Amino acid sequence: MRTLLAFPIALLILACGQLFAADAPKLSPKPNIIVILADDLGYGDVQCYNPQRGKIPTPHIDRLAAQGMRFTDAHTSSGVCSPTRYTLLTGRYHWRTRLQSGIVGYLERPLIAPDRLTIGSLLKQHGYRTGMIGKWHLGWDWPIAPEQRPLFTGFGGKVGGGGEVTTSISDAHRVAWKEVYAKPIGGGPVTRGFDTYFGTDVPNWPPYCFIENDRTVGIPSELLAPARLVKNQASIQGPALKDWTLEGILPALTDRACAFIERSAKQAEPFFLYMPLTSPHTPLAVNKEWKGKSGLGDYADLVMETDATVGRVLAALDASGTADKTLVIFTSDNGCAPYIGAKDMEAQGHFPSGPLRGYKADAWEGGHRVPFIARWPGVVKPGTRCAQLVMQADFMATFADVLGAKLPPTAGEDSFSLMPLLRGEDKSIRQHAISHAMNGLPSLRQGDWKIIFGQVGGGFGGGAAKAENAAPRAQLYNLATDLGETKNLAAEKPELVVELTAVMEKLVSEGRSTPGFKQANDVSVNWKRFLNPDAEPKKAPGKKAKAK
Repeated sequence: MRTLLAFPIALLILACGQLFAADAPKLSPKPNIIVILADDLGYGDVQCYNPQRGKIPTPHIDRLAAQGMRFTDAHTSSGVCSPTRYTLLTGRYHWRTRLQSGIVGYLERPLIAPDRLTIGSLLKQHGYRTGMIGKWHLGWDWPIAPEQRPLFTGFGGKVGGGGEVTTSISDAHRVAWKEVYAKPIGGGPVTRGFDTYFGTDVPNWPPYCFIENDRTVGIPSELLAPARLVKNQASIQGPALKDWTLEGILPALTDRACAFIERSAKQAEPFFLYMPLTSPHTPLAVNKEWKGKSGLGDYADLVMETDATVGRVLAALDASGTADKTLVIFTSDNGCAPYIGAKDMEAQGHFPSGPLRGYKADAWEGGHRVPFIARWPGVVKPGTRCAQLVMQADFMATFADVLGAKLPPTAGEDSFSLMPLLRGEDKSIRQHAISHAMNGLPSLRQGDWKIIFGQVGGGFGGGAAKAENAAPRAQLYNLATDLGETKNLAAEKPELVVELTAVMEKLVSEGRSTPGFKQANDVSVNWKRFLNPDAEPKKAPGKKAKAK
């Protein structure tokens, strides 16, 4: 009897289990991920970050913030381009490499080592289709023989910049260009974790053409028209496609991004799009539709055009039907450049750094505190704000967390997962953050305190901090009470200067700021050089390139 009763009961239990299993929520699949990185967009250039002193409309970026989380204490590892991009892609501070100051120079070799894990290669290992569209600026293995190199350089810079600009070339130039640009270019995005790439490398530097995967799109055979080298347009004369225009770059990148989303949404595997924009960095090549729209000049017009690009990408995501399962992150690589007319905009009521001191290239907050927005339906609560300290280095650990993956000891050495914050927790994920000025001047955050290990800003304007006496050489600010960095407290709190200096020493010597085994920096890091009066303004170790 017990056997006869047990059989229908078992069937009933099995049926109920199947019913409950059918009704149980399924685990979410891996999300698609889009990272949009603006170029030289200041903290105060986005309206939702600077409602009182910001005059540039940014409705699409503002809408993204309203639909997600807006971080107000987010930082880049540097006040200039290449170092920020290295840190964002690798989760490791750039100053652990040869890049101790400046940026990756024209025709310079790759900064990211071939065996270094990037967020692209991490996601690719876990089944993602990975695409990059936009500005690389991390070096290539250009197939240029040593004897050919003079045929790619030495043409001068900006028109009216004080030097002669070459306007004609020889047959030898064209022969060399044809040979080199017909070959694959090594060391680029498709060798560092991305299935596909389309962009201009550096839009204001040669070669003036698009690059797709590892090939130039067309063979540059002319010099860029001198009219394209006026102020705030292209910076270096060199090989260009015939009739190359700067205004077409941003629309082309936008078209490609929208097509990538549409195409990838139809595939079974999740996709990752890294879209480092070329704007609103120079060239300030504003398209006719946006020319004069802001009433604040070309830079502000280009900010509006950049916002429209973000809007087009988000619209493509909506149209693809994948917006509800896509994590979108929007941020900038550093602050607004002062040389694009920042003071003129401020005179008209727009402050590109908002309440912050300094601009692009500085160790002050205006150099590296940036807009940072994350939208992830079902995970990130809409319309939220996070005031915790975060960095773009944190992408690596965050994406690993999303995947349930464990990073190897040699990857993401300075990366902390944002997932607790994205889920709504309000507690620190990192105790420290290190950001450098263009000249390599380091600053360290610990809680509300910030120390700059020197008395200057380190950017384009120089600008020594006011000091009551010759020592100490450092700057110390309490950002909780002095966000504008107006009062240097180093002389009043020498014990805190000593404490933070020791912290910096440890973070450098350990080769990592995350828990784990000690790692080796690629080079010897001389971070104390700005504390020595005799060391200023000597050139920092490593190649230094003009950062405009």
